Amino acid sequence: MSSIYVHIPFCKQACTYCDFHFSTNQALRSKLVRSLLQEIEQRSEELSGPVESVYFGGGSPSILSQEELASIFEKLHATFDLAQVKEVTLESNPDDHTEANLKHWRSLGIDRLSIGIQSFLARDLQMMNRAHNAAEAEECIRAAREAGFKSLTIDLIYGIPGQTMEQWQSNVQKAILLNPDHISAYCLTVEERTALHHLVTKGKITEKEDDTIEREYLFLHGKLEDGGWEHYEISNFGKSGKHALHNSNYWSGKAYLGIGPAAHSFDGVNKRRWNVSNNPAYIRALEKGEGYWEEEVLTDRDRSNELLMTGLRRSDGVDLSLLPDAHGKAILQSADSLQGPLGDALQHQRGRLSIEPSKWLLADAVIRELMIEQ
Repeated sequence: MSSIYVHIPFCKQACTYCDFHFSTNQALRSKLVRSLLQEIEQRSEELSGPVESVYFGGGSPSILSQEELASIFEKLHATFDLAQVKEVTLESNPDDHTEANLKHWRSLGIDRLSIGIQSFLARDLQMMNRAHNAAEAEECIRAAREAGFKSLTIDLIYGIPGQTMEQWQSNVQKAILLNPDHISAYCLTVEERTALHHLVTKGKITEKEDDTIEREYLFLHGKLEDGGWEHYEISNFGKSGKHALHNSNYWSGKAYLGIGPAAHSFDGVNKRRWNVSNNPAYIRALEKGEGYWEEEVLTDRDRSNELLMTGLRRSDGVDLSLLPDAHGKAILQSADSLQGPLGDALQHQRGRLSIEPSKWLLADAVIRELMIEQ
């Protein structure tokens, strides 16, 4: 089974930290939606068999009008076999959780909301230039529950400059009290070509020290696990039966089709494709019947390294039997040679190599040491 991702590249305003592909200019929105419908139709033969999950990301998909969103769903249903879909996710902003929107989303078959809360504190939201306020951050969950959504995930950010440890702990405690089914927590990173990068470069904002970020991560890990959320991926915590199916399919190497500018696709074997990250160019190419993507064929080494990277960020770890025998042996040899904290972080049981969740902040360093070079 496979998955479909639809990228909606529009936002009301630009968050200071975001380097995803999006635009705050809504002038091309109607044309882009029409182009999405064209792409869906053009790629009707690329998925074999039924679809297991559908995910609307961005950008801010919840910014779409009811008519725009309905037209995309209608085209998806007319083009692909969605009869066995188990999860349909919409990324939503708290300020878009109106009664009318929530009711409409449910009517389309959306059964899971991924809510971009990021923080429950007004100061943080203002610094990050989020479109919602602190009151909406809490109210949006209650409104979604009342509308009948049985599966809710929220995003939180740690490592926020100027936020105290007590304030971070308050954010985590608030999330626990609101009791979403799933929580994704990401460390704030300073990416080039963002407003946050400019502020840091000018000395107006100071990044947090690594040891402070580690304390915040470990507090989050301990509190959520104690509260009944399983820490199954470095940034993701889910109640039993509420792990993110769509993302889990990505991490396990299943096929997925990416629709929209900047969207990526994978055939489940060795072929990747990614669409142009430019809205006018995407629209123009579809109108003219021209190409709007690039693609590559992955080598066995590429695939082994990808499985290593995604596996060591998950509690399941990497199943070495899925790799060519020579690659599995090379990785184990490198793992056995690791010393100190990196070596202590690794576990090898029943053919799987993994990192204990409390030590996942070392994952990138461990992965670099284990990557297959040739």
